[in-house]
Amino acid sequence: MSDLLFTVDNGIARITLNRPDKLNAFSTEMIELWIDALQMIRDDEEIRVVVLAGNGRAFCSGGDVKSMTSGEGMLYNNTGVGDMVTTALARKNTLWKKVQRIPLLLQEIDKPVIAVIQGVALGAGFDMTLACDIRIAAKSTKISESYVKAGIVPGDGGAYFLPRFIGVDKALELLWTGDVLSAEEAKLLGLVTHVVADDQIDEFVENYIQRLVDGPQDVLRFTKRAVYQGLNMDLRTSLDMISSAMGIVTELPDYQEGVRAILEKRKPNFE
Repeated sequence: MSDLLFTVDNGIARITLNRPDKLNAFSTEMIELWIDALQMIRDDEEIRVVVLAGNGRAFCSGGDVKSMTSGEGMLYNNTGVGDMVTTALARKNTLWKKVQRIPLLLQEIDKPVIAVIQGVALGAGFDMTLACDIRIAAKSTKISESYVKAGIVPGDGGAYFLPRFIGVDKALELLWTGDVLSAEEAKLLGLVTHVVADDQIDEFVENYIQRLVDGPQDVLRFTKRAVYQGLNMDLRTSLDMISSAMGIVTELPDYQEGVRAILEKRKPNFE
């Protein structure tokens, strides 16, 4: 079986991490397939929503600790054959060219990206969900920025995303301690969007993503761009950008349908 499953059906792209016996810890194959899937999603205009999930009893436990120590793993692969500088550079390059491409690609996708979290989401496994737009967690989920427990730094986005979600002090506390959070605790901090009973999460997710699939796609994409780009803009620049988007979307069929639906007091039927 492949370490990552990827399907597209009725405008919904589904990426499923598929190493359940390893709690979906990263492998070279998984990362390479993940990168390929994200590139396809980014460039395919027919895809409307992306769902990221894990197979089995975990979302993702991050790096494969056994492979880190054996020299077989891609995350911290000891491939250098000379002095320590060469080894450190090889590890850096492997991170940069492989696993770190995932959050970068996720940020390039202008469609809604939904992370479905269950079991455990640890270290880089959890950081990948922070690069998504919405995080829906099963109530029994446990979350940890566990890098410190392995004696490593947060190399996969935690140092970037966490302070933007919860502030510098809380981010450092989680990264320094590796404390384990329940799904409800993560939601209170703003790290999880929804917490759902374990036996109801599949139904909740399907209903949630269908609302997005049925929405006005260009509006959703322009809005996502406006929100993320606005984080790095002053107000004047953000307003200038969104006024351009408004000019474009009001010439599209979805705008006409939306206005008619409001006037006719019915649910809109967007293309």
